[in-house]
Amino acid sequence: MSKISRFTQKAVQLAKNAVGERGEVAAPEGGGGFAEYAVVSLHCLRVYLEKSYREALDLLSEMPQILGEIGLDAADLSDHSTLVKWFDRIKTALWRVLLRLSAQLHEPSGHAAIDATFFDRENASKHYCRRTNYRVQTLKATALVDTESQAILDVHCTTEKRHDTQLGWQVARRNAGDLASLAADKGYDWMELREKLREEGVRPLIKHREFRPIDHAHNARIDGPRYRQRAMCETVFSTIKRTLGDAVRARTWYGEFRELVLMCVVHNIKQSLKQ
Repeated sequence: MSKISRFTQKAVQLAKNAVGERGEVAAPEGGGGFAEYAVVSLHCLRVYLEKSYREALDLLSEMPQILGEIGLDAADLSDHSTLVKWFDRIKTALWRVLLRLSAQLHEPSGHAAIDATFFDRENASKHYCRRTNYRVQTLKATALVDTESQAILDVHCTTEKRHDTQLGWQVARRNAGDLASLAADKGYDWMELREKLREEGVRPLIKHREFRPIDHAHNARIDGPRYRQRAMCETVFSTIKRTLGDAVRARTWYGEFRELVLMCVVHNIKQSLKQ
């Protein structure tokens, strides 16, 4: 079985679980739109193929076996503009559920790393930028990554200039119950963050900025294999940008956030195929 077939099978199953599939037909007779799991699966394939909406549908129309995994035929595919509208209608909460389910394809180690990177917003025309006040050129993504499986457990996206320590705690708090340790670089050096993590039963592996001799002592105690695995975040970000692209195509801020979450979902599914 080809890699894209195995990817599609997993994507469809995750989509059905995420939407609570109740035996619906992917494309009901008489029209009325696709089942929600079919729409989610098509978007997963769009990101997997790293194509625009139009190009992705053109490619899929030539892949009857892949469409068959979803329960569709080439004749069922609608115009690419309809796929864009469907993406806008699906709430961010569903994409987050899909991300959590995709992370569960991997055996959790309890040890995670957190880091941030920036994704570009695809260039828009000057007229569009003026009309919509489209000024911010990059999105900041903060990801929590399992250091053993390289699965993305959670992601936070923002266009605001908030400090890493604030974003780090927001992401860590949501997942504290599943973590034994959390590794991060010195950008997350904040005593309050360490204390909050310890209160949640999570060991912080975050080095101190070295101003005093005691800071050197703390860092020597932290240094070890677990701390050095903080680089797994950079590895995951590099993989996503290389294989899925380093820019988001959506034009609305919420659409861009959803697209980044979807990229993380696709990454998790692809990683699971290597097991």
